[in-house]
Amino acid sequence: MVKNPNMLNKNSNNALISDSRREFLKLMSKSAAGIALLTGCAMSSAKDTSPLSVPIIQPQAINTLPQQKMTRDMSLEIKIGQMLMVGFRGLAITNHQDPIVQDIRDRHIGGVILFDHDVPQKRPVRNIQSSSQVSNLVTALQAYAEIPLLIGIDYEGGVISRLKEQYGFPPTVSHQYLGSQNNPNLTYQYASQMATTLSTMGVNLNFAPVVDLNVNPHNPIIGKRERSFSADPNIVSSQALEFIKAHHQHGVLCTLKHFPGHGSSTNDSHLGLVDVTDSWSESELIPYRNLIHTGQVDAIMTGHVFNKHLDPLYPATLSNQIITKLLRQKLNYKGVVLSDDIQMRAIAHQYGLKTAVHQAIEAGVDIILVGNNLDVFVEDIATQITNIIKQFVAEGAISPARIDESYQRIQLLKSQI
Repeated sequence: MVKNPNMLNKNSNNALISDSRREFLKLMSKSAAGIALLTGCAMSSAKDTSPLSVPIIQPQAINTLPQQKMTRDMSLEIKIGQMLMVGFRGLAITNHQDPIVQDIRDRHIGGVILFDHDVPQKRPVRNIQSSSQVSNLVTALQAYAEIPLLIGIDYEGGVISRLKEQYGFPPTVSHQYLGSQNNPNLTYQYASQMATTLSTMGVNLNFAPVVDLNVNPHNPIIGKRERSFSADPNIVSSQALEFIKAHHQHGVLCTLKHFPGHGSSTNDSHLGLVDVTDSWSESELIPYRNLIHTGQVDAIMTGHVFNKHLDPLYPATLSNQIITKLLRQKLNYKGVVLSDDIQMRAIAHQYGLKTAVHQAIEAGVDIILVGNNLDVFVEDIATQITNIIKQFVAEGAISPARIDESYQRIQLLKSQI
């Protein structure tokens, strides 16, 4: 529950505020560039190997002036803030001085990620206690946002589920189970139940489905946790599409992960750099190609995997070769790219925060995900990253046009929530 007495008045006006914010976002989505960015619907230049048959939506020739004007009129600080998705502590918003409220109100962050367990404190108390509690928390967070927040969560099903049965949430099954059944109706049914759970609470972005191929069943972070639908890319593609369609039916966005493929790895990128040079194959791109072709992809999350054949210098999250040249240009993806947690050791221990943030943005990442839930909790992490980006822009190391690109993609995505 929101204990701040001022929140009652704020909530009473929230419907009007929300309407105006959503009109702003809808206006941005009406341009031809906006539709293309949102749907990722352009045909892939690669030969189509997809078994899927979803019609491609062709963008119409609509004036792009409204979108350009909206972008131009927004301050640099707001645009930068929209590029951050941050983890925080708290089951409720107690007052307007809560750190996460300040990040939303003053630093204009674009989203938050919810966890059930606080790793640094080793306590099962973070953001999730019950459905009604999460709903109240999300409502309170959104009330402080001038631009609606993306509320993200890892809710794959099976082992990877922040919404546990012990908190009163319905049981789920793993991707591996669904892939083994290979029944589209069954997958849609389970995913629909999950999407209903999220939608009821106002959680609008699921960090799922996983489209990594189960190349290495002994993979400690994918295969062993039953997070992959299958080793067959066409089964992965069809299962993931049903998962996405069910979520869209309930107004929830989805995120494909972990580009360009984490299924062949032998190590966990939470713990250190993961090299897939000798195990990765181009077949791991097939689910991305297939799903991008359908126009149903909302967002794609990068993996912290290194492959010297794709980029001899940087892991995927920091690689222009992988994000811009492979994903955007070769696979023709136009939508939002999120980093996996930038604080994972594969990135944090190898590059440091400043280098990682700069390289990720230059590589093509639109939203920098900071879970703030690994080794340490950094209360002012949003301020630190905002200042880092502003400094790079001031020095000319990141161009304002690059910030605008991400800002436009993010707002086009948000126009769908």
